[in-house]
This record gives sequence, C-alpha cells and structure tokens, in this order.
Amino acid sequence: MLYDCAIIGGGPAGLNAALVLGRARKEVLLFDDNTPRNAVTQESHNFITRDVIKPADFRKAAHADLKKYPDISFQKERVLDIIQNPSSFHIQTESGEKYEAKKIILATGMKDILPDIEGIHDVFGTSLFVCPFCDGWELKDIPLVYIADQKHAFHGIRMLSNWNTDIVICTNGKEIFSSEEKDILAQKHFQVVEDEILRLATENGQLKSVQFKNGNSLHREAGFVANDMQQAAPFAEQLGLEMNDMDGIKIDSYNRTSLKGVYACGDSTFVPFQLVIAASEGSKAAIAVISDFVDEMF
Repeated sequence: MLYDCAIIGGGPAGLNAALVLGRARKEVLLFDDNTPRNAVTQESHNFITRDVIKPADFRKAAHADLKKYPDISFQKERVLDIIQNPSSFHIQTESGEKYEAKKIILATGMKDILPDIEGIHDVFGTSLFVCPFCDGWELKDIPLVYIADQKHAFHGIRMLSNWNTDIVICTNGKEIFSSEEKDILAQKHFQVVEDEILRLATENGQLKSVQFKNGNSLHREAGFVANDMQQAAPFAEQLGLEMNDMDGIKIDSYNRTSLKGVYACGDSTFVPFQLVIAASEGSKAAIAVISDFVDEMF
C-alpha cells in the first residue's frame, strides 16, 4: 500500500500531525517504537487543559483521539532506513518490514546526553531536570544545584533564577564561565564550586547531596543540569537534510525541510522543548503536507 504520509515518531508532534492528516482524509502511517525522550518524566506541564499530566496518560488520550479516524494506522516498530525514490519514499523497519509513502514527517526528537557523573541517571527526571519552564515551579522553594559543565550553562542559570535563587553552581572541574560571567554571578550572590564531582548521593530517586573528589560534600535536594543533545534518529543525515545552527533539522515557516516531500517537527528541529510547542509544530507540518498535496493536484 502507498500511504499519503508516514510519520516517524509518536510524541506530541507526531501525534498531532497524525490527527490533522487523519481529519484531512489522508492515509497516514504513524511509526512509534515507544522510546520517548520524556520516558523518565513524572508529569508534563504548560499545556492548557493538560497541565500536570503523566506522559503515559497523554499518549493514551492521544491514541484514543486518533482511533476515531479510520485512515490513521499505527506501527509499533523502529524505522531503520528511509530511501528516497522519484515519487515516494521507501521505509524499512527493524523487523524487516517495508512500507511506502508519498511524503514523510520526521518527529523523531532529540536525545539527552548527560555528564558522566555517578548517580546522575538515578535522579534524572525525578529530582534533576533540564528545563525550568517544565519543572521550575515544583522546585521554587528547594535548595538547588545546577550542574554546569556545558558552555550554555550561564544562560540556563539566568533562566532558572526566575523561579529560585537558592542555587549552588557546580562546574565539575571545568572552566565554563568567562571572567565577565563570573563577575555577574558573584554580583547576584550565586556560589560557584569548581571542584570535580565524585558522585551524586541519592535515595529512592531523590538527590541528597553532591559529593566531590576532594572529600567535600554539598547538601542539595534537587537541581538542574546543562545537558548536551543530539538527534535521536539518523534520518536527517541519511537524507542529506540541511541542519540549523543548533544541530536541529532546518525547516521553513511551515516545517518543510531542504528535501522536497520531507517535513520535520518537534524537538528534532530544536524549537523550545515544550509539549504544547511540539504539538503545534506537528499541526503546522501536517498543514504543509496537505497544502502541498493540493498544490500538486492543481
């Protein structure tokens, strides 16, 4: 069967793209291997009518919506290859199955790369986070650590200070800040600890203290980390898509990529990482697909 559009990725961007396309009477195939970036997240925020929703509950409700539309099909598989042909795209999955679609929406997201610190994965998503817009409210009155061993950490600290100023900044032994940035942090009374971290002491997913290789220890109950990120899937490279300055997939104002017939939405384009933004980007990508089908018809 030749599908009108295949969507790779079943997060909020891919789900909303499927909804718009299904309602537009397009034959849609949604691939979802159920490995979302927010798998460690306890609850999601900032989506009106969906604030403080568990990611699993969001997905369940979204799938219930999509099942109302008969032209939307689901495949719980990981896509391995996407090959461009003159008038379509061939898709091969991990199980060896092959599919064909006229257009592709990439909603594959990004992957968090955390510092190599013992204990960090025990608290990531429970008491250590990356986005103050997502979790700053819940941590507004808690003594925080900010693990700042990435160059963009200064921006992250500035943003986090909107919610909480009881922050100790740990650079994990790295020279992260310029002299000017150090002066600004000192003026704002932020303590900066440049000792190398030995491990994070935790209990049942909760941060208890930061322990350093020099024997010192810092009591903190939660925190944030300046993480690195990379594309969660190889398809942008496979298809030779142009990338933006943030290593996201480069798109136009309606989520078209540099390759005709391929669209991208959500975190993989490096928009602000918010549930509601990803969903809206999925809607835009689907509208672009429909518009391009109409242009081709006429």
